[in-house]
Amino acid sequence: MAYLMGIDVGTSCVKVILAQDSGKIVVSTNIEYPLLQPREGWAEQDPQQWWLATVSAIKKILSTSGIDGNEIKAIGLSGQMHGAVLLDENYQVLRPAILWCDQRTGAECDWINEMIGAEKLVAWTGNHALPGFTAPKLLWLRKHEPEIYSRVRHVLLPKDYIRYCLTGELATEVSDASGTLLLDVSKRDWSKQMLSALELSEDWFPRVVESAVISGQVCKSAALATSLREGTPVAGGGGDQAAGAVGSGIVEEGLFSVALGTSGVVFAATNQLTVNSDSSLHAFCHAVPDKWHLMGVMLSAGASLQWFRNKLAPGDSYDVLTEKAAEVKPGGEGLLFLPYLMGERTPYPDPSARGAFIGLNLRHHKGHLARAVLEGVSFGLRDSLELIRSSGITAQEVRVSGGGAQSSLWRQILADVFNIPVTVVNSSEGPAFGALLLAGTGVGIYSSVEEACRTTIKVVNKCEPIASNVTVYEQMYDIYNSLYLRLRDTMHGLTELANCP
Repeated sequence: MAYLMGIDVGTSCVKVILAQDSGKIVVSTNIEYPLLQPREGWAEQDPQQWWLATVSAIKKILSTSGIDGNEIKAIGLSGQMHGAVLLDENYQVLRPAILWCDQRTGAECDWINEMIGAEKLVAWTGNHALPGFTAPKLLWLRKHEPEIYSRVRHVLLPKDYIRYCLTGELATEVSDASGTLLLDVSKRDWSKQMLSALELSEDWFPRVVESAVISGQVCKSAALATSLREGTPVAGGGGDQAAGAVGSGIVEEGLFSVALGTSGVVFAATNQLTVNSDSSLHAFCHAVPDKWHLMGVMLSAGASLQWFRNKLAPGDSYDVLTEKAAEVKPGGEGLLFLPYLMGERTPYPDPSARGAFIGLNLRHHKGHLARAVLEGVSFGLRDSLELIRSSGITAQEVRVSGGGAQSSLWRQILADVFNIPVTVVNSSEGPAFGALLLAGTGVGIYSSVEEACRTTIKVVNKCEPIASNVTVYEQMYDIYNSLYLRLRDTMHGLTELANCP
């Protein structure tokens, strides 16, 4: 029996898990850290806080489990995508990392889209310029913080900063690098055309490996800090969505995943790279060799329910809110919620999109509003599902993960809105578990990523669509689908007013 460790550098916390090679979780823990929001629409974090939290979590895992660090065969990394970690010539962090959900780079994205054009962007990177991506952040820095920009010598993604702290190696892997807007996703390496067009130095960016490839070993200083064995292999790992898909077994066509975390992601594996210059879907390298994935992202999925609980239902637990929502009929008696609380990415790449309740009347109470939030997020996820379907990939089953997956009501709503069976697998540890499987593959415990998934992942719960609910939601979705375009100018006007000094 071998032990494997997975580390996921999330937006709110770092999660570390320890598991046997059978997939059985031995112990899991997480350590939280703050999100910095110095201005409206900005989101930053201190990378050193990630490392301190990672050290604490690893030590806690080893202490709680009683497993010696020498028994861990390999470590896999995952993390929030797109964040820009900037290091100087001495490998010191220059400023807080600008995160995936930061919306400050609208003007830079417009410039990239206009200067390069959709056709070349898709040909070079597989994607359009969106505010969350890494490349626009670097252009923003060049314009607004030129002194810091002049000192940049290395650009890392969040999990890759932890890799550097663990191993002393500068490296990334294909799935996470896909979200920089600087990777040629067809060649699975940095795009020389894109770097040249944006006048970014190729020397800033680390080598790119496949996700299951061993990228380095735990160095002496990290071993002393964490009690891990010096020389423990560290795999390439994956961006949180690709690693989470591996952790749910989404490594074959026909299986979709929905990650219901802070953001919401619809993810489909594909054997062929399919890109469309008219689509707002992301086309990224999968964490599986010679495979890719299509992905739609909404920025405020679980964040919408968290906002509702914290701001409008203080004191209520999520269980209480979903119990109240379950007492309300599907459709909430004509109430809809638009979940654009932090702008939106798919299908509307619009940092000025804003949320709303539509259809309120005197009969509506807390349960109606809570149900509308669950349904509105589900409709937003269906937007991405429909785009993936339009690319020719058929969904036979949707596997849901993340905090929202714990709600049986939300799972049923998803099944009814999608009109597809929604399942849950035996692993609930998401990206950290996927990272662990990639590490096991990298050291030969599993012959392939697909074999790792077959060995460890089983379906444990299934929600079938309820026909009467499907009918209601089809009608509600048609109305929901029309609202953004009708309200876009209003949203933009209100955003401008809110940003006035």
